Formats: sequence, C-alpha cells, structure tokens
Amino acid sequence: MAVSRGVRSPYVSAPEWRSVELVTADREAEDADGVFGQRIAALAPDAVVDMICFTPESAQQLVDALRPARPLLVHCGTIWVHGPAARVPVTEDEPRTAFGAYGTGKAAIERLLHRQTIAGGVPSVVLHPGHISGPWSSITPAGNLDLDVWRRLADGDSVALPDQGLGVLHHVHADDVAQAFESALTQPAAIGSSFHVVSEQAMTLRGLAGGVAGWFGREAIIDFVDWPEFERRVGAEHATTTREHVVRSIAASIDRARRVLGYRPRYSSLEALHDAFRWLVANGQVEVDAQDF
Repeated sequence: MAVSRGVRSPYVSAPEWRSVELVTADREAEDADGVFGQRIAALAPDAVVDMICFTPESAQQLVDALRPARPLLVHCGTIWVHGPAARVPVTEDEPRTAFGAYGTGKAAIERLLHRQTIAGGVPSVVLHPGHISGPWSSITPAGNLDLDVWRRLADGDSVALPDQGLGVLHHVHADDVAQAFESALTQPAAIGSSFHVVSEQAMTLRGLAGGVAGWFGREAIIDFVDWPEFERRVGAEHATTTREHVVRSIAASIDRARRVLGYRPRYSSLEALHDAFRWLVANGQVEVDAQDF
C-alpha cells in the first residue's frame, strides 16, 4: 500500500505500481484531527515506511497508534540532523548539532523513535539521506535550485560561487535511497539504529561545477565571489538556499550502512546529478545546445 494525498503521479512510472493499493490521506489535516495514526494502524501493516514525518508530535501520534501491533517503522530522516561538523566524514554517532526547523525536527523524531525502541515499544530504524536526486529538479552545483546554473555550465558561461566554491554537498540518487529502505526492512540488526544514506563521496561546489562542465567538454568558468555579490547575482531566494547548504557542508560516512545494511550505492554524486540534468533537458526545463551528454 502507498498512502499519499493523491494529488500527483509517481515520480517514475513502473509496472509495479499496478500491484500497489493507493490510499488517499492528507497527513497534515489528519494529524491535526488526531486520526492519522489510527488510519495507518487500521491498515494492519507488517511494516511502515514513513517518508513524510517532520515533527515529533506527528511521530508520536503514529507510534502511539502502532504500539499495540508493533510493526517495524522505518523513518526517513536527513543528514541535516548534523550541523557544521567537527570531524569528517560525519558518523551517525556524532552529537546532534542540528539547527533550523527541518533539521531540529528530524533530530527530535530520531530521539523519540530510538527511545521507543529501547523501551520495548515500536521497533524502528532511521535512515538519513543526503540531497536526494533523480529525474526531477535537484540541488545544483551552486547549492540551490537555480536552473540557470545548469545552462551556464553547459554553455560555457561563468557561474558565481561563494566561499571559494569549497562548500560541500552530499547527494544521493533516489534509487540508492530505495535500496537502503528495502534493506532496512529485512535486517533485524538495523533496529534501533540510524544510518546515513548518501553517495560514496561528498563533493565541493567547485568540484561538482567542474564535473558538470566536463560533460560538455569544457572547464567550468567560476567567479568566486563574496556573499553580498553572490546574492546580488542570483537573488535572495537562491542565495539563502545555497547558504543553508554551505554552512552545513556535511560529508557523511556510510560505513555503518555498508556493514549492517549491505548498502552499496550505485550512483556517484555526479551520476545522480547527471540523471537530474538529463530529465530537466528532456522536459524542456533547461535548454542547452548539446542534447547528447
């Protein structure tokens, strides 16, 4: 079964969807009414994969409803439970230094679920993906969603980057995220633990920019600028998104996921972005001269 608001089609069409029972529910509204957890429990699941929980209050409602039957609960967290790192690559055992509503909410959910598991409540596993990429608009080498970054790198125009382009991004392809969730469902040793789900290596903004330009036989032309100039060039919205990523600059370890889940990412960070870029071009969201890259 797949529970969603039912307002859009799946990101990727596949024949397997014909075997999936679709359940329509508005979690935010049903959480407010105090009924979402009971709705899920009434489906009598063997396992629950929770992709859209953002507050500990929402998680608590679900856990309370699932407690009598105790199905496995696999929660989608984020590497943003980490703030600026003291040691890299960051492991799952590092103290949580999250900031901002999204990261702090996910860190609070993680604590709640692990406490529940230790206390003999609902058994849970928490997976922390990086910047999930695939056939959709994904975080660019500039650390934001500015589609013009792709065109500039493809056409040989200059791209502005702050902080000497040394901010770090850790992407992951959605197929690799799915691999980790599938493994978590079948590995009892994973219960009670958290796992990073990212590509083999994080990359700097300048490294990603160079990689994308290389698809077109070019070297990236990069203007290294200070933050006020960066905001002037790209606008406040894109600059804020970039700053949110650069200030964290998380490079996450996957050693635990390798060992316990057997996680083996198939896509590098650049390969994940390549899939996103090809989709953007194919769907007319980015225009480039070369179509074969």
